[in-house]
Amino acid sequence: MRCTPDISESDCGSCLRQSVVFCESHYHGKAGCLTVRPSCIYRWDSRPFYVASPGAPSPSPPPPQLTYKEMITKDDDNVESLQFDFSTIRVAKNNFSIDNKLGRGGFGVVYRGRLLDGQEVAVKRLDIGSAQGETEFKNEVLLMAKLQHRNLVRLLGFCLEGNEKLLIYEFVPNSSLDNFIYDPTQHLLLDWEMRYKIIKGTARGTLYIHEDSRFRIIHRDLKASNVLLDIDMTPKVSDFGMAKLLAIDQTQGDTSRIAGTFGYMAPEYIKHGHFSAKSDVFSFGVLVLEIMSCQKNSSFPTKEEPEDLLTYAWRNWIEGKAANLIDPNLSAGSNRDMMRCIHIGLLCVQENVANRPTMALAVHMLTGGTLSLPTPSKPAFFMHSGTTTDNLESSALDQSNNFQFSLNEASITELSPQ
Repeated sequence: MRCTPDISESDCGSCLRQSVVFCESHYHGKAGCLTVRPSCIYRWDSRPFYVASPGAPSPSPPPPQLTYKEMITKDDDNVESLQFDFSTIRVAKNNFSIDNKLGRGGFGVVYRGRLLDGQEVAVKRLDIGSAQGETEFKNEVLLMAKLQHRNLVRLLGFCLEGNEKLLIYEFVPNSSLDNFIYDPTQHLLLDWEMRYKIIKGTARGTLYIHEDSRFRIIHRDLKASNVLLDIDMTPKVSDFGMAKLLAIDQTQGDTSRIAGTFGYMAPEYIKHGHFSAKSDVFSFGVLVLEIMSCQKNSSFPTKEEPEDLLTYAWRNWIEGKAANLIDPNLSAGSNRDMMRCIHIGLLCVQENVANRPTMALAVHMLTGGTLSLPTPSKPAFFMHSGTTTDNLESSALDQSNNFQFSLNEASITELSPQ
Protein backbone atom coordinates (compact mmCIF):
# COMPACT_ATOMS: atom_id res chain seq x y z
CA MET A 1 0.00 0.00 0.00
CA ARG A 2 1.01 3.61 -0.56
CA CYS A 3 -0.23 6.47 1.62
CA THR A 4 -0.12 10.25 1.59
CA PRO A 5 1.55 11.85 4.64
CA ASP A 6 -1.24 14.29 5.42
CA ILE A 7 -3.44 12.10 7.64
CA SER A 8 -3.16 11.04 11.25
CA GLU A 9 -2.32 7.54 12.46
CA SER A 10 -5.93 6.89 13.51
CA ASP A 11 -7.29 8.11 10.16
CA CYS A 12 -4.76 5.90 8.40
CA GLY A 13 -5.91 2.87 10.39
CA SER A 14 -9.54 3.63 9.67
CA CYS A 15 -8.83 4.04 5.95
CA LEU A 16 -6.90 0.75 5.86
CA ARG A 17 -9.69 -1.15 7.63
CA GLN A 18 -12.28 0.19 5.17
CA SER A 19 -10.09 -0.88 2.22
CA VAL A 20 -9.65 -4.38 3.64
CA VAL A 21 -13.38 -4.76 4.33
CA PHE A 22 -14.22 -3.52 0.84
CA CYS A 23 -11.84 -5.97 -0.85
CA GLU A 24 -13.00 -8.90 1.28
CA SER A 25 -16.68 -8.19 0.64
CA HIS A 26 -16.43 -7.40 -3.08
CA TYR A 27 -13.47 -9.50 -4.27
CA HIS A 28 -13.58 -12.62 -2.11
CA GLY A 29 -12.17 -15.54 -4.11
CA LYS A 30 -10.73 -13.29 -6.82
CA ALA A 31 -7.08 -13.30 -7.92
CA GLY A 32 -6.46 -9.79 -6.61
CA CYS A 33 -7.87 -6.40 -5.68
CA LEU A 34 -6.95 -2.73 -6.07
CA THR A 35 -8.68 -0.08 -3.96
CA VAL A 36 -8.01 3.64 -4.37
CA ARG A 37 -9.07 6.00 -1.58
CA PRO A 38 -8.50 9.74 -1.05
CA SER A 39 -5.28 9.12 0.96
CA CYS A 40 -4.03 5.68 -0.02
CA ILE A 41 -3.77 2.98 -2.65
CA TYR A 42 -4.30 -0.55 -1.31
CA ARG A 43 -3.55 -3.61 -3.43
CA TRP A 44 -3.19 -7.34 -2.84
CA ASP A 45 -2.58 -10.09 -5.36
CA SER A 46 -1.72 -13.78 -5.43
CA ARG A 47 1.23 -12.98 -7.72
CA PRO A 48 4.22 -10.63 -7.26
CA PHE A 49 3.45 -7.20 -8.71
CA TYR A 50 6.05 -4.87 -7.21
CA VAL A 51 9.42 -6.49 -7.93
CA ALA A 52 12.00 -4.50 -9.91
CA SER A 53 14.66 -6.15 -12.08
CA PRO A 54 18.21 -6.02 -10.57
CA GLY A 55 19.95 -2.79 -11.49
CA ALA A 56 16.87 -1.41 -13.21
CA PRO A 57 14.86 1.53 -11.90
CA SER A 58 11.53 0.67 -10.37
CA PRO A 59 8.82 1.01 -12.99
CA SER A 60 6.12 3.54 -12.45
CA PRO A 61 2.95 1.86 -11.24
CA PRO A 62 0.10 1.86 -13.77
CA PRO A 63 -2.60 4.47 -13.29
CA PRO A 64 -5.00 3.10 -10.69
CA GLN A 65 -8.40 2.02 -11.93
CA LEU A 66 -10.92 3.29 -9.44
CA THR A 67 -13.34 0.80 -7.96
CA TYR A 68 -16.32 2.73 -6.69
CA LYS A 69 -18.12 1.67 -3.57
CA GLU A 70 -21.42 3.43 -3.93
CA MET A 71 -24.05 3.58 -1.27
CA ILE A 72 -27.16 5.61 -0.55
CA THR A 73 -27.30 7.18 2.90
CA LYS A 74 -29.45 9.73 4.66
CA ASP A 75 -28.10 13.22 5.33
CA ASP A 76 -29.24 15.79 7.91
CA ASP A 77 -32.32 16.66 5.84
CA ASN A 78 -33.34 13.03 5.32
CA VAL A 79 -32.61 13.43 1.61
CA GLU A 80 -30.82 10.77 -0.36
CA SER A 81 -27.15 11.61 -1.01
CA LEU A 82 -24.37 9.77 -2.81
CA GLN A 83 -20.99 8.87 -1.32
CA PHE A 84 -18.09 7.15 -3.07
CA ASP A 85 -14.30 7.13 -3.34
CA PHE A 86 -13.16 9.74 -5.85
CA SER A 87 -9.37 9.49 -5.92
CA THR A 88 -9.15 9.31 -9.71
CA ILE A 89 -9.92 13.01 -9.97
CA ARG A 90 -7.76 14.12 -7.07
CA VAL A 91 -4.97 16.43 -8.23
CA ALA A 92 -1.86 17.48 -6.30
CA LYS A 93 -1.50 21.24 -5.95
CA ASN A 94 1.89 21.28 -7.68
CA ASN A 95 0.35 19.76 -10.81
CA PHE A 96 -1.34 22.97 -11.87
CA SER A 97 -0.85 26.72 -11.62
CA ILE A 98 -3.30 29.49 -10.80
CA ASP A 99 -3.20 32.71 -12.78
CA ASN A 100 -5.60 35.63 -12.77
CA LYS A 101 -8.85 35.97 -10.87
CA LEU A 102 -12.00 35.51 -12.95
CA GLY A 103 -14.67 36.33 -10.37
CA ARG A 104 -16.60 34.81 -7.53
CA GLY A 105 -18.70 31.66 -7.65
CA GLY A 106 -20.65 30.16 -4.79
CA PHE A 107 -18.55 30.07 -1.61
CA GLY A 108 -15.24 30.87 -3.26
CA VAL A 109 -13.22 32.79 -5.80
CA VAL A 110 -12.73 31.46 -9.34
CA TYR A 111 -9.31 31.75 -11.00
CA ARG A 112 -7.96 30.98 -14.42
CA GLY A 113 -5.38 28.20 -14.20
CA ARG A 114 -3.28 25.82 -16.25
CA LEU A 115 -2.41 22.13 -15.92
CA LEU A 116 1.14 20.91 -16.50
CA ASP A 117 0.22 19.84 -20.03
CA GLY A 118 -0.83 23.41 -20.82
CA GLN A 119 -4.59 22.85 -20.70
CA GLU A 120 -6.48 25.92 -19.44
CA VAL A 121 -8.79 25.31 -16.52
CA ALA A 122 -11.00 27.25 -14.12
CA VAL A 123 -10.12 26.77 -10.45
CA LYS A 124 -12.59 27.57 -7.69
CA ARG A 125 -10.84 28.17 -4.38
CA LEU A 126 -13.31 27.70 -1.54
CA ASP A 127 -13.28 30.16 1.33
CA ILE A 128 -11.08 28.89 4.16
CA GLY A 129 -13.01 28.19 7.35
CA SER A 130 -16.47 28.33 5.75
CA ALA A 131 -18.65 25.45 6.95
CA GLN A 132 -21.00 26.01 4.02
CA GLY A 133 -18.05 26.05 1.64
CA GLU A 134 -16.93 22.66 2.94
CA THR A 135 -20.39 21.22 2.42
CA GLU A 136 -20.55 22.73 -1.06
CA PHE A 137 -17.12 21.30 -1.88
CA LYS A 138 -18.16 17.75 -0.94
CA ASN A 139 -21.47 18.06 -2.76
CA GLU A 140 -19.86 19.38 -5.93
CA VAL A 141 -17.30 16.60 -6.14
CA LEU A 142 -19.75 13.82 -5.28
CA LEU A 143 -22.28 14.88 -7.90
CA MET A 144 -20.21 16.39 -10.71
CA ALA A 145 -17.79 13.46 -10.85
CA LYS A 146 -20.64 11.33 -12.19
CA LEU A 147 -22.36 13.77 -14.57
CA GLN A 148 -21.45 14.12 -18.24
CA HIS A 149 -23.49 16.30 -20.61
CA ARG A 150 -22.60 18.97 -23.14
CA ASN A 151 -24.80 21.46 -21.28
CA LEU A 152 -23.17 20.85 -17.88
CA VAL A 153 -19.77 22.24 -16.93
CA ARG A 154 -17.26 19.39 -16.54
CA LEU A 155 -15.39 18.83 -13.28
CA LEU A 156 -11.82 17.78 -14.12
CA GLY A 157 -10.50 17.30 -10.61
CA PHE A 158 -10.12 18.63 -7.09
CA CYS A 159 -7.32 19.42 -4.67
CA LEU A 160 -7.57 18.92 -0.93
CA GLU A 161 -4.39 19.89 0.92
CA GLY A 162 -4.57 21.22 4.47
CA ASN A 163 -7.09 24.04 4.54
CA GLU A 164 -7.03 24.40 0.76
CA LYS A 165 -10.08 23.13 -1.10
CA LEU A 166 -9.87 23.63 -4.86
CA LEU A 167 -12.27 22.51 -7.59
CA ILE A 168 -10.87 22.27 -11.11
CA TYR A 169 -13.28 22.69 -14.03
CA GLU A 170 -13.03 22.93 -17.78
CA PHE A 171 -12.28 26.51 -18.76
CA VAL A 172 -15.30 28.27 -20.27
CA PRO A 173 -14.00 31.42 -21.99
CA ASN A 174 -17.18 33.52 -22.21
CA SER A 175 -17.79 33.59 -18.47
CA SER A 176 -21.34 33.44 -17.11
CA LEU A 177 -24.65 34.54 -18.59
CA ASP A 178 -25.23 37.30 -16.03
CA ASN A 179 -22.19 39.18 -17.39
CA PHE A 180 -24.09 39.51 -20.66
CA ILE A 181 -27.76 40.01 -19.90
CA TYR A 182 -27.28 42.50 -17.04
CA ASP A 183 -24.59 44.56 -18.73
CA PRO A 184 -25.84 47.55 -20.79
CA THR A 185 -23.16 46.97 -23.43
CA GLN A 186 -22.54 43.23 -23.40
CA HIS A 187 -26.19 42.30 -23.83
CA LEU A 188 -26.09 43.93 -27.27
CA LEU A 189 -23.93 40.98 -28.37
CA LEU A 190 -26.74 38.53 -27.65
CA ASP A 191 -28.83 38.28 -30.79
CA TRP A 192 -31.98 36.17 -30.87
CA GLU A 193 -30.25 33.08 -32.24
CA MET A 194 -27.79 33.10 -29.31
CA ARG A 195 -30.52 33.65 -26.71
CA TYR A 196 -32.67 30.88 -28.12
CA LYS A 197 -29.65 28.56 -28.09
CA ILE A 198 -28.91 29.45 -24.45
CA ILE A 199 -32.53 28.89 -23.36
CA LYS A 200 -32.76 25.49 -25.09
CA GLY A 201 -29.33 24.34 -23.94
CA THR A 202 -30.02 25.29 -20.32
CA ALA A 203 -33.30 23.40 -20.49
CA ARG A 204 -31.57 20.29 -21.87
CA GLY A 205 -28.86 20.39 -19.19
CA THR A 206 -31.49 20.68 -16.46
CA LEU A 207 -33.56 17.89 -18.01
CA TYR A 208 -30.49 15.65 -17.93
CA ILE A 209 -30.00 15.97 -14.17
CA HIS A 210 -33.74 15.55 -13.56
CA GLU A 211 -34.42 12.50 -15.71
CA ASP A 212 -31.65 11.34 -18.03
CA SER A 213 -28.64 10.84 -15.76
CA ARG A 214 -28.15 7.82 -13.47
CA PHE A 215 -29.33 9.97 -10.57
CA ARG A 216 -32.27 12.29 -9.99
CA ILE A 217 -30.72 15.63 -9.02
CA ILE A 218 -32.37 18.91 -8.04
CA HIS A 219 -30.02 21.85 -8.67
CA ARG A 220 -31.70 24.32 -6.24
CA ASP A 221 -29.67 27.31 -7.48
CA LEU A 222 -30.35 27.64 -11.19
CA LYS A 223 -29.68 31.28 -12.12
CA ALA A 224 -27.89 33.46 -14.68
CA SER A 225 -24.53 33.43 -12.86
CA ASN A 226 -24.59 29.61 -12.79
CA VAL A 227 -24.98 29.28 -16.55
CA LEU A 228 -21.55 29.44 -18.20
CA LEU A 229 -20.97 30.09 -21.91
CA ASP A 230 -18.24 28.41 -23.94
CA ILE A 231 -16.50 29.83 -26.99
CA ASP A 232 -19.51 28.94 -29.18
CA MET A 233 -21.95 30.42 -26.61
CA THR A 234 -23.13 26.92 -25.71
CA PRO A 235 -24.61 27.13 -22.19
CA LYS A 236 -23.27 24.91 -19.41
CA VAL A 237 -25.11 24.67 -16.09
CA SER A 238 -22.62 24.90 -13.21
CA ASP A 239 -22.27 25.11 -9.42
CA PHE A 240 -23.88 22.02 -7.91
CA GLY A 241 -22.86 22.91 -4.37
CA MET A 242 -26.48 23.25 -3.25
CA ALA A 243 -27.84 20.38 -5.33
CA LYS A 244 -29.79 17.53 -3.75
CA LEU A 245 -29.94 13.91 -4.80
CA LEU A 246 -33.29 12.12 -4.79
CA ALA A 247 -33.98 8.41 -5.03
CA ILE A 248 -35.09 7.31 -8.50
CA ASP A 249 -38.68 6.82 -7.30
CA GLN A 250 -38.69 10.00 -5.21
CA THR A 251 -40.33 13.15 -6.59
CA GLN A 252 -39.87 15.62 -3.73
CA GLY A 253 -37.56 16.36 -0.83
CA ASP A 254 -37.79 18.53 2.26
CA THR A 255 -35.20 20.60 4.06
CA SER A 256 -35.09 22.83 7.09
CA ARG A 257 -32.17 24.81 5.63
CA ILE A 258 -33.26 27.07 2.80
CA ALA A 259 -30.37 27.80 0.45
CA GLY A 260 -30.42 29.49 -2.93
CA THR A 261 -30.91 32.90 -4.50
CA PHE A 262 -34.01 34.92 -3.77
CA GLY A 263 -35.93 35.77 -6.90
CA TYR A 264 -35.23 32.34 -8.39
CA MET A 265 -36.56 30.24 -5.50
CA ALA A 266 -40.02 28.70 -5.83
CA PRO A 267 -42.64 29.71 -3.22
CA GLU A 268 -43.15 26.17 -1.86
CA TYR A 269 -39.40 25.96 -1.23
CA ILE A 270 -39.19 29.30 0.59
CA LYS A 271 -42.32 28.75 2.67
CA HIS A 272 -42.13 25.04 3.48
CA GLY A 273 -38.70 23.78 2.42
CA HIS A 274 -40.22 21.56 -0.29
CA PHE A 275 -37.96 21.11 -3.31
CA SER A 276 -38.52 19.06 -6.45
CA ALA A 277 -37.87 19.16 -10.17
CA LYS A 278 -40.73 21.69 -10.34
CA SER A 279 -38.78 24.11 -8.10
CA ASP A 280 -35.94 24.00 -10.67
CA VAL A 281 -38.56 24.56 -13.37
CA PHE A 282 -39.63 27.73 -11.54
CA SER A 283 -36.02 28.97 -11.51
CA PHE A 284 -35.72 28.17 -15.21
CA GLY A 285 -38.85 30.21 -15.95
CA VAL A 286 -37.42 33.24 -14.17
CA LEU A 287 -34.19 32.81 -16.13
CA VAL A 288 -36.06 32.66 -19.45
CA LEU A 289 -37.87 35.94 -18.68
CA GLU A 290 -34.54 37.54 -17.74
CA ILE A 291 -32.95 36.42 -21.01
CA MET A 292 -35.88 37.79 -23.00
CA SER A 293 -35.89 41.16 -21.26
CA CYS A 294 -32.20 41.51 -20.24
CA GLN A 295 -33.40 42.69 -16.84
CA LYS A 296 -32.81 41.35 -13.33
CA ASN A 297 -35.76 39.62 -11.73
CA SER A 298 -35.59 41.81 -8.61
CA SER A 299 -36.37 45.12 -10.26
CA PHE A 300 -37.80 46.07 -13.62
CA PRO A 301 -37.65 49.80 -14.42
CA THR A 302 -40.93 51.20 -15.65
CA LYS A 303 -42.29 54.68 -16.19
CA GLU A 304 -44.39 54.23 -13.06
CA GLU A 305 -43.07 52.66 -9.87
CA PRO A 306 -40.46 49.87 -10.09
CA GLU A 307 -41.81 46.32 -10.29
CA ASP A 308 -40.25 42.91 -9.98
CA LEU A 309 -39.88 41.06 -13.26
CA LEU A 310 -42.67 38.52 -12.66
CA THR A 311 -45.15 41.26 -11.80
CA TYR A 312 -44.21 43.24 -14.90
CA ALA A 313 -44.40 40.15 -17.11
CA TRP A 314 -47.79 39.05 -15.78
CA ARG A 315 -49.32 42.54 -15.94
CA ASN A 316 -48.31 42.90 -19.58
CA TRP A 317 -49.46 39.36 -20.38
CA ILE A 318 -53.00 39.84 -19.11
CA GLU A 319 -53.17 43.24 -20.81
CA GLY A 320 -52.20 41.63 -24.11
CA LYS A 321 -48.89 43.52 -24.22
CA ALA A 322 -46.42 40.70 -23.58
CA ALA A 323 -44.25 42.05 -26.41
CA ASN A 324 -43.21 44.82 -23.98
CA LEU A 325 -41.10 42.20 -22.22
CA ILE A 326 -38.86 41.63 -25.25
CA ASP A 327 -35.51 43.41 -25.17
CA PRO A 328 -35.91 46.29 -27.68
CA ASN A 329 -32.45 45.51 -29.04
CA LEU A 330 -33.76 42.24 -30.49
CA SER A 331 -34.58 43.79 -33.83
CA ALA A 332 -34.14 40.60 -35.85
CA GLY A 333 -35.48 37.13 -35.17
CA SER A 334 -38.68 35.14 -35.04
CA ASN A 335 -41.29 37.12 -33.17
CA ARG A 336 -43.35 33.95 -32.81
CA ASP A 337 -40.47 32.12 -31.08
CA MET A 338 -39.83 35.10 -28.82
CA MET A 339 -43.46 35.21 -27.73
CA ARG A 340 -43.43 31.46 -27.30
CA CYS A 341 -40.46 31.70 -24.92
CA ILE A 342 -42.26 34.33 -22.83
CA HIS A 343 -45.30 32.06 -22.76
CA ILE A 344 -43.19 29.09 -21.61
CA GLY A 345 -41.43 31.24 -19.02
CA LEU A 346 -44.80 32.23 -17.51
CA LEU A 347 -45.95 28.60 -17.49
CA CYS A 348 -42.82 27.68 -15.52
CA VAL A 349 -43.30 30.33 -12.80
CA GLN A 350 -46.94 29.56 -12.00
CA GLU A 351 -47.71 29.57 -8.31
CA ASN A 352 -49.45 26.19 -8.42
CA VAL A 353 -46.72 23.52 -8.57
CA ALA A 354 -48.95 21.04 -10.41
CA ASN A 355 -49.59 23.55 -13.21
CA ARG A 356 -45.92 24.01 -14.04
CA PRO A 357 -44.61 21.83 -16.86
CA THR A 358 -41.91 19.25 -16.27
CA MET A 359 -38.53 20.10 -17.74
CA ALA A 360 -39.11 17.38 -20.35
CA LEU A 361 -42.29 19.13 -21.43
CA ALA A 362 -40.56 22.53 -21.37
CA VAL A 363 -37.88 21.18 -23.75
CA HIS A 364 -40.61 19.77 -25.99
CA MET A 365 -42.42 23.12 -25.95
CA LEU A 366 -39.21 24.90 -26.97
CA THR A 367 -38.35 22.53 -29.78
CA GLY A 368 -41.76 21.33 -30.93
CA GLY A 369 -43.07 24.20 -32.99
CA THR A 370 -46.58 22.78 -33.43
CA LEU A 371 -47.28 22.01 -29.79
CA SER A 372 -50.20 23.96 -28.36
CA LEU A 373 -49.52 25.77 -25.10
CA PRO A 374 -52.01 26.21 -22.24
CA THR A 375 -52.76 29.64 -20.84
CA PRO A 376 -50.62 30.37 -17.78
CA SER A 377 -52.09 31.22 -14.40
CA LYS A 378 -50.83 33.88 -12.01
CA PRO A 379 -47.15 33.56 -11.09
CA ALA A 380 -45.88 33.34 -7.55
CA PHE A 381 -45.05 36.60 -5.73
CA PHE A 382 -47.26 38.62 -8.09
CA MET A 383 -47.73 42.04 -6.47
CA HIS A 384 -51.04 43.81 -7.04
CA SER A 385 -50.63 47.53 -7.64
CA GLY A 386 -54.19 48.72 -7.10
CA THR A 387 -55.13 48.40 -10.78
CA THR A 388 -57.92 46.28 -12.20
CA THR A 389 -55.60 43.36 -12.92
CA ASP A 390 -58.03 40.83 -11.41
CA ASN A 391 -60.68 41.77 -13.98
CA LEU A 392 -58.12 41.69 -16.74
CA GLU A 393 -56.96 38.27 -15.56
CA SER A 394 -60.43 36.73 -15.59
CA SER A 395 -61.07 37.92 -19.14
CA ALA A 396 -57.65 36.80 -20.31
CA LEU A 397 -58.17 33.21 -19.17
CA ASP A 398 -60.61 32.62 -22.03
CA GLN A 399 -58.07 33.41 -24.72
CA SER A 400 -54.40 33.01 -25.52
CA ASN A 401 -53.67 36.73 -25.95
CA ASN A 402 -53.70 36.49 -29.74
CA PHE A 403 -50.46 34.50 -29.86
CA GLN A 404 -52.11 31.69 -31.90
CA PHE A 405 -51.47 29.15 -29.14
CA SER A 406 -54.63 27.10 -28.61
CA LEU A 407 -55.33 25.40 -25.29
CA ASN A 408 -55.14 21.64 -25.56
CA GLU A 409 -55.09 20.19 -22.07
CA ALA A 410 -55.34 16.60 -23.30
CA SER A 411 -52.03 16.77 -25.14
CA ILE A 412 -50.31 18.50 -22.24
CA THR A 413 -51.56 15.95 -19.72
CA GLU A 414 -50.48 13.12 -21.95
CA LEU A 415 -46.98 14.52 -22.36
CA SER A 416 -46.56 15.46 -18.69
CA PRO A 417 -47.85 12.75 -16.37
CA GLN A 418 -47.91 13.86 -12.76
